[in-house]
Amino acid sequence: MNANFVGILDRLIAFDTVSSRSNLSLIHWIGDYLRQYGVVVDVVPAPDGQPKANLWATIGPKHDGGIALSGHTDVVPVEGQPWSSDPFKLVETNERFIGRGTSDMKGFIALCLALVPDMVAKPLKTPLHFAFSYDEELGCLGAPHLLKAIGENLPKPRIAIIGEPTGMKLGVRHKGVYSFETRITGKDGHSSQPERGLNAIGLAAEVMSEMARIYRGIQADGPFDRSFDPPHCSFNIGHIDGGTAVNIIARECRFLWDFRAIPGGHPDQILKPLLAFTEKRLKELRTLQPVADIVTTPRVSSPPLVEEHEGAAEALLKHLTGANDTVSLPYATEAGQFQQAGMSAIVCGPGHIAQAHQPDEFIDKEQLAACDAFLRRLIDWARAN
Repeated sequence: MNANFVGILDRLIAFDTVSSRSNLSLIHWIGDYLRQYGVVVDVVPAPDGQPKANLWATIGPKHDGGIALSGHTDVVPVEGQPWSSDPFKLVETNERFIGRGTSDMKGFIALCLALVPDMVAKPLKTPLHFAFSYDEELGCLGAPHLLKAIGENLPKPRIAIIGEPTGMKLGVRHKGVYSFETRITGKDGHSSQPERGLNAIGLAAEVMSEMARIYRGIQADGPFDRSFDPPHCSFNIGHIDGGTAVNIIARECRFLWDFRAIPGGHPDQILKPLLAFTEKRLKELRTLQPVADIVTTPRVSSPPLVEEHEGAAEALLKHLTGANDTVSLPYATEAGQFQQAGMSAIVCGPGHIAQAHQPDEFIDKEQLAACDAFLRRLIDWARAN
């Protein structure tokens, strides 16, 4: 690996870019590093005033086409995890590097940055782009703003390689993730007279029971894709809160849920029958309690990665890695967003997802060496093609 790699990874890990915090210090550090090599950097800030930003940089010709190397700069929280060392201080052993983000996915970003001197040493015929995003861990929230800028005033790549940890296997498909909030409004009152009010928690239980019934139909009827586990779209309620006190009829209740769609699946599989149920139930309830309401609103929408069957990204990575097989990934990434923006997308990066989000998160040196070798072959290819 490049001699600068360890120093770069150490610096990236030291930035506490847990998604609830700003990533601007890291983005500015990367920008300053790239400018030392004459690389033009575009910082694409979050549009809502958050102290966060995406980073875009191009090495080589400034025109459409080329290869985007994509990684997210945020990491998941460390609170409550039994780390044996400071999560934001890189620890090196004979076989691995330990620290929050080593696997997911600052190791990949550090490899890309460490190879910048090689990228600029001789002219490239095909441009290489860096696309570093924010808030991927919250539902791939940052990449759409970067992709909007690419569509408007930044050169559009032909291929996007998302360096999530796949063990350097070629991830050509993954599920999409869509999350929602369902908010229930009832009528409060004294708990000794429940018939005079409308308990929002009880109504929420009705709604969740109906959602479970709908999901059983999806489990039974599909559609199915046996390359995934489970082999169908899935549904989970992950958070609920409501009510104010045990002796008050609950006026409000809300719950958060997500839907994981296989390629070809869509959250309408649960949303449409859910809407039909809630409309019918509200019509009944409002004859007695006009304030009754059930509203479901989207929170996150990140589409599946659909296999392109020998598409440009798959063909290039098979050529550069020598791999013949592809894999389906159980987790969502930004690849589906890049694909929907018109690029051939694939997921391939060092490390394993089982090492991510864990205490003492780590990445094996042999994985980093394999990715380093792949990136060097990509640079050679971009110089010749």
